[in-house]
Amino acid sequence: MQEENILIQAGLSEEQALAYQSLLDKGPQRASDLSRWTGIKRGLIYKVLEQLESMTLVSKHGGPGTVAIFSPAHPSLLLSNIERKEKEVALNKEILLSSIGTLSSKYNLIIGKPSIQFFEGEEGVKQVIKDSLTATETILQYVDNEAVNKYIPAENKEYTNKRIKLGIKKRMLSPNSQHTKDRVKTMNSEFIELRVINNTEQFKTVMQIYNDKVTYLTLSENKKIGVIIEDADIANMHKILFKQLWDKAEQVKVGV
Repeated sequence: MQEENILIQAGLSEEQALAYQSLLDKGPQRASDLSRWTGIKRGLIYKVLEQLESMTLVSKHGGPGTVAIFSPAHPSLLLSNIERKEKEVALNKEILLSSIGTLSSKYNLIIGKPSIQFFEGEEGVKQVIKDSLTATETILQYVDNEAVNKYIPAENKEYTNKRIKLGIKKRMLSPNSQHTKDRVKTMNSEFIELRVINNTEQFKTVMQIYNDKVTYLTLSENKKIGVIIEDADIANMHKILFKQLWDKAEQVKVGV
């Protein structure tokens, strides 16, 4: 009974543990004999044995027209099964972590609360950037171009190419720095409008407003953080504020 409990703790069901334990105790058996020894109904014992076969814990012998004999595999395979399950759990956890923000967003929307998703590291940055490719309107952006080109140049290049292919345009407010003046020459005037604000200091941040969303990226040597806030009223407020600043900002010719 103690060994059976160990097998259950190793991940086998009660019936699987009973059948496998019986094969270890009594050696290779026919399904009918195993049913009698274990008390597992004959219709169920075949299903249990198939499950154990799929776990490589049991092998079946016997050709067409003969009664199949079932033999136990070495118990060390139990450890292999546990390790395989641990890898599956780790993978499932990673998949869930990458999707939890979207799932939380849907949940918050149905209960009427603003959705807030938080991301960290390079993968987090990619998630926030990728989300803006869902924009169905011109993206309004505050951006420190120097920080973008310093900390995520490859990601930004890939994103820009995808954005242009999707036909998504931007209005961009940037610091009035030499870097911005140099950077603007390489931009595509068909998809970017740029104006500068009287600030030459880096703010190491990107803020984008589109649809019903406001997103933030904080970029520095030791910190890459992304946030997505989804709420129509919050987004609308930021659109109004952006327009006020946009109207007063200095226009810069793009691509020249």
